[in-house]
Amino acid sequence: MDTAESFDPAAVVTDVRSALASVAVPDDAEPMAAYMKHLFPFLGVKTPARRAATRPLLTAARDWTNSQLLDVADALMAQPEREFSYVAADLLRKWSGQLHSTDLARIRTLIETRPWWDTVDALAVHVLGSVTHADRQLQVEMDRWISDEDIWIARSAILHQLMWKGDTDAGRLFHYCDLRAGAPEFFIRKALGWALRQYARTDPDAVRSYVDANADRLSELTKREATRHL
Repeated sequence: MDTAESFDPAAVVTDVRSALASVAVPDDAEPMAAYMKHLFPFLGVKTPARRAATRPLLTAARDWTNSQLLDVADALMAQPEREFSYVAADLLRKWSGQLHSTDLARIRTLIETRPWWDTVDALAVHVLGSVTHADRQLQVEMDRWISDEDIWIARSAILHQLMWKGDTDAGRLFHYCDLRAGAPEFFIRKALGWALRQYARTDPDAVRSYVDANADRLSELTKREATRHL
């Protein structure tokens, strides 16, 4: 394990860059950037190749502290090419069990770093979701995030229970839907529908009843997403 004195996130980033460069397909960079509306440059490394190339590096992180994991994630997300942000999300997802409730502020900062649905969703569902599931008291903070002016923070609050299945606090989920039902933003409406659709796998009757009772308040997008498999 690296000591605090010798640990160097920049060196990890260098190793990641080498790993990604070895599998990059430059001709894929432009289509990948176009898919993300040219918000970010890409190296041209698609998901299967990225995960295969960085697997040894991510495995080596098993002995890192929570602070070291987050320091590396910060350093990766500071890189211009979008694949580095995906590696950061992969890293934190793999070792989310090593993160603590005290890391919530840093997780929020990562969510806010050049936010778009690709990184926000990965962090909200698999990192934020894991940390809040381990410490349910953090849901009080989610109750604040849901009303945040930053749509990506609000979206993260909506999605934090996405993988909780039977542990989902349905009352909280429906309350969040009530609070943001009139939101004009596509990414909020879509997230509400996604969260409801996922919970419908656990309790379809509850979701069906909620959507029926609030059909005049929920957007067509939210309703369509929520009832897709009902």
